[in-house]
Amino acid sequence: MSTPRIEPGRLRELGPINWVLWRALSIGAGAPDAHLFSTLGRAGGLFRGWLHYSGKLMPGGRLQRHESELVILRVAHLRDCGYEMDHHIRLGRRAGVTSEILDRLRSGPDAEGWNAKHRALLTAVDRLVATKDIDDDTWSALAEHYDERKLIEIVLLTTQYDGLATTIGTLRVARDFG
Repeated sequence: MSTPRIEPGRLRELGPINWVLWRALSIGAGAPDAHLFSTLGRAGGLFRGWLHYSGKLMPGGRLQRHESELVILRVAHLRDCGYEMDHHIRLGRRAGVTSEILDRLRSGPDAEGWNAKHRALLTAVDRLVATKDIDDDTWSALAEHYDERKLIEIVLLTTQYDGLATTIGTLRVARDFG
């Protein structure tokens, strides 16, 4: 990735509240500087609003954490977002996303080994990222496994991470890990 378009901030640029959030989030991510947060933190209260919304989806959503990580990792793969992949491979491991599952995830929903629920989930993610919509057949397959609240959450989670990949790429946010 090229030079960041907006340099990560420190106390002066972030302000005390966002600086504390950035430090705590960096420690939680195991990174000396979680560049995403030190960059977005420059947006003041908008950063805190975004962080609250993001946290309601993951880790605070109703989907099983394993499924949330499948969604996020599939979006990161489809969008070729190394920053998201770096962090969510680590988080995914804690949620049971093994190396074998990650390889299968990269192959997509048609890969051997997915159950019907996860195949429907990943197909929906692929459709949303590619077309910004889910066709009726895919929606019906997804609705066999998830209630209305979770269906809404799947759409919001997918589009949140798709939009985040766009933000990371456009701002040229540097990866946190080699």
